Amino acid sequence: MKVLVAVKRVVDYNVKVRVKADNSGVDLANVKMSMNPFCEIAVEEAVRLKEKGVATEIVVVSIGPNTAQEQLRTALALGADRAILVDTAEELNSLAVAKLLKAVVDKEQPSLVILGKQAIDSDNNQTGQMLAALSGYAQGTFASKVEVAGDKVNVTREIDGGLQTVALNLPAIVTTDLRLNEPRYASLPNIMKAKKKPLEVVTPDALGVSTSSTVKTLKVEAPAARSAGIKVKSVAELVEKLKNEAKVI
Repeated sequence: MKVLVAVKRVVDYNVKVRVKADNSGVDLANVKMSMNPFCEIAVEEAVRLKEKGVATEIVVVSIGPNTAQEQLRTALALGADRAILVDTAEELNSLAVAKLLKAVVDKEQPSLVILGKQAIDSDNNQTGQMLAALSGYAQGTFASKVEVAGDKVNVTREIDGGLQTVALNLPAIVTTDLRLNEPRYASLPNIMKAKKKPLEVVTPDALGVSTSSTVKTLKVEAPAARSAGIKVKSVAELVEKLKNEAKVI
């Protein structure tokens, strides 16, 4: 069974995000970039499926600038077999990304596609669902457990009321939640081996996909600074401040 995993290059979660002086976007100059944490979970799940003998090949794909090869090499070091980079410098919305992934899915014909449920930069939580709609595949989102059984995959997903398990016919789309697994670290020997694994670079035009967007970013602003909290000595003082200073009661 072939598993396709989508990964995204994002600002490292430990980095404080800064907005450009002209408010045109996020300042990425000299900023550490990493693989999206939810994508790391997706890669880990695919590797575990291969270790169980369920998956035979893991293909990782990323959409972004040429520098995204770094994140693909990381995924190869974690256990993926080969990688595909859709090389584009454009700022793509979720639908454009889903269309490009659909073209890759049509080309590779995987039995299972695993994505992170959301990226920590745009935080949209849309791409997996859009890809499922475009491809006509069944979808299991917010997965906290994935079990492949024959031509089906059972996905336990987190919902407001608890847990829900859905049985999906393969091929299917799965998006990963935080509690699905704990991603491993790449060992030095595997990092060296990853340099020799195949990495294919294609363009949106080669895939026959238009990435033009009807959405335009007008302005990006940092959130308003919040004042520091204070400690109170009693419930009475808390109530007094909520009533007279914060005026919320």
